[in-house]
Amino acid sequence: MCGIIGYCGPKPTARVLLEGLKRLEYRGYDSAGIATVRDGALTVIKRAGKIKDLEGIVPQDLDGEYGIGHTRWATHGGVTDTNAHPHVSQNGKIAVVHNGIIENFQSLKETLEERGYRFVSETDSEVLAHLIEDFYEGSLEEAVKRALSLVKGTYGLLCVHADEPQVIVGARNGSPLVLGVGEHEMFLASDVSALLGHTRQVVYLEDNEVVRVTPEEFLTTDLRNTVIDKKVELITWELEEIEKGPYQHYMLKEIFEQPESIKRAMQGRIDEEYATAHLGGLNMTSRELLEVEQVVIIGAGTSYYAGMLGAYVIEQLARIPAVAELSSEIRYRNPVVRKNTLYFAVSQSGETADTLYALRELKRKGARVLGICNVVGSSIPRESDGGVYIHSGPEIAVASTKAFTSQVTAFYLFALLMARMRHLSYEEGLLFIRALREVPERLREVLEKAPEIKALARKYAWVKNFLFLGRGLNYPVALEGALKLKEVSYIHAEGYSAAEIKHGPIALINPETPSVFLVPHDELREKVLSNMKEVKSRGGKVVALCTEGDPDVREIADDVIEIPAVYRYMYPYLMVVPLQLFAYYMALELGRDVDQPRNLAKSVTVE
Repeated sequence: MCGIIGYCGPKPTARVLLEGLKRLEYRGYDSAGIATVRDGALTVIKRAGKIKDLEGIVPQDLDGEYGIGHTRWATHGGVTDTNAHPHVSQNGKIAVVHNGIIENFQSLKETLEERGYRFVSETDSEVLAHLIEDFYEGSLEEAVKRALSLVKGTYGLLCVHADEPQVIVGARNGSPLVLGVGEHEMFLASDVSALLGHTRQVVYLEDNEVVRVTPEEFLTTDLRNTVIDKKVELITWELEEIEKGPYQHYMLKEIFEQPESIKRAMQGRIDEEYATAHLGGLNMTSRELLEVEQVVIIGAGTSYYAGMLGAYVIEQLARIPAVAELSSEIRYRNPVVRKNTLYFAVSQSGETADTLYALRELKRKGARVLGICNVVGSSIPRESDGGVYIHSGPEIAVASTKAFTSQVTAFYLFALLMARMRHLSYEEGLLFIRALREVPERLREVLEKAPEIKALARKYAWVKNFLFLGRGLNYPVALEGALKLKEVSYIHAEGYSAAEIKHGPIALINPETPSVFLVPHDELREKVLSNMKEVKSRGGKVVALCTEGDPDVREIADDVIEIPAVYRYMYPYLMVVPLQLFAYYMALELGRDVDQPRNLAKSVTVE
């Protein structure tokens, strides 16, 4: 969740660190700080609030030969200047930044206090600074390894010592860390976005690895000092992709990027000659795919809802039993792994802690787990048995939009592949492919309705509670629409199957609680129309998303947004985008921080 950055090289260190932290803002944070070293003197500057608040107190002439920086998302201790990172050792020579949670920090703290160390913060992370000092005997790298041998928990950490010029030591266990290799300079960060503009060459660290970097070289070892040969990989993202361009917010930019991001998710994966999909990254033979008897999809938040939709399509199109599970729950349920069950772990970042730990638990039980992720080289793709990269490009806004539709596309392609191997005819497969390929163009038509949706948001900006209701394939879309509104506008919203409204939620209906209905022209349309009438008869307001030219919906609803008619499987794409725009414009009307909503982080890397 937090962001970390480290730099050693000839550039102005403080400027490089602040620039890196700005590119990590999207991860979510409540305080920020930097530590620089020059001529054996350590300078630490940190501040609760945004990076602009930190920047305001960093002297323009602050220089350094090397340094580290951090954006904190509070776990242990409140949001204060003192609790912000970096944390400094008692002798004032060591600075540490840390992502993750030290589970045994209390016992370590008590031991260190008995040895005379004084703690000034409420954080678990300060333990690391004092523990490293306690073990320091001339080598920062060795002191870090000895300290970490006592630590239980997760960490992505960087540390510097005033007496070791231009040396940064980094380590990871359960929290991402990537090394950037430049010319006569080195970078360390929690995310490749912090490195763009400086280098494209990166090295991904694995759990329990420690790296020592100087401007000219790096050495990676494990905690037992075994040298590990690391592969330098190339970042394919462009710097322009992490800039807002003409858009006011990243969220709006990413909503409008979806026609292209969906195209990228499909690119090179459709075989029209045989009316099927090609997903080589699954690392499974045709025989192994034919033996699959059940699909289980695990994810959290938006990825979970994409998995729900994926399960619907796999079951309906390929006729394979499929279900989506919350990754945070499946691990602790002691899941039963059955033979011929295929698992998917879904995560935009590839670092979502709940999903990563669930993946590991499933693999320990002998499951085959495939990943569906966006960030190349992240933990879930590296630890899974295969999978699909969705190629959405950088997603900077905390509220996920384009990753959702790209994840759905990956599941649609998998469903097509499995269906064509079983019962789906060539003609039906071709119909599905052609409908899927039309989605980007139909989405452009939907995006042209942004002014209508903005006006709708202005009309309903006073509302404190919303219901979102859909059936079948659009039930997960209703859940996602409610989540988006909650995330960015802070308005309470609940998603339900429209059929479930009679089983409790109808008690919430009143003139001040509008219901947003998803009413495509499909086989469940008549049932949803009946649910809409139930709401209207009880004095509730109805906002409807429907297929163009549906007079029955217009007769019932107070407000209508129309979408183009498409093949029934493709309606979720055209339904979710107006809901994303509605959430965005509602947040805008209410003056919310759209790209960095309060209390949220882009990638949840702790449980």
